[in-house]
Amino acid sequence: MLRRIAFPVLLGIAGCAVLIALGTWQLRRLEWKDAILAQIEAKIAAEPVALPGAPDRARDIYLPVTVSGALGGEELHVLTSRKEEGPGYRVISVLTAEDRRVMVDLGFVPEAQKDASRMAGAVTVTGNLHWPDETDGWTPAPDAARGIWFARDVPAMVAALGTEQVLVVAREVTGADLGVTPWPIDTAGIPNDHLNYAITWFSLAAVWAAMAGLLAWRAVRSAQGGTV
Repeated sequence: MLRRIAFPVLLGIAGCAVLIALGTWQLRRLEWKDAILAQIEAKIAAEPVALPGAPDRARDIYLPVTVSGALGGEELHVLTSRKEEGPGYRVISVLTAEDRRVMVDLGFVPEAQKDASRMAGAVTVTGNLHWPDETDGWTPAPDAARGIWFARDVPAMVAALGTEQVLVVAREVTGADLGVTPWPIDTAGIPNDHLNYAITWFSLAAVWAAMAGLLAWRAVRSAQGGTV
């Protein structure tokens, strides 16, 4: 009898050990990701500083900054939607600050407000530096004729607008009423699925143990000459 049940028992132990190890690894990944998100949230909410002369993506992503200048009406529009507001656009505008031209993500406007005038002689934008990673092989090319984009592609937008490699995502704009709802950076869009993965692995371990137990029971019944 022992020989009959040895295989399902060993199979159950080995399979459960692997699956539990994978679940435990995902829990460790969850702790790591939570710590990273906490660091990002702290950086986003920090006291804003003046716009650096030469922002660096690795060093300055999410850096809170304040920059003042003029909006001349040069814009790109990124097709998007917001819950309870429906479809619309992110407004990416050129801000001229002394001898610098930088891009500012002013926020969201409904479809009907896409072509409204948003020129302003003097505004102050407080927000965070960002280099969004929103494009992949499925992202459509921009509709240049209508100025409609389908993702915030900073290098391509820089080439289209002739600005520095800088995008400030506004959380507040003062000095003019632009009719735009700021859509500031947060961590909601950063994937953190490790808890779901851990639950999946532990659930599979439970199923594996049950299947191994069933095999062992069938082996015992067979050895005893019972029906299976």
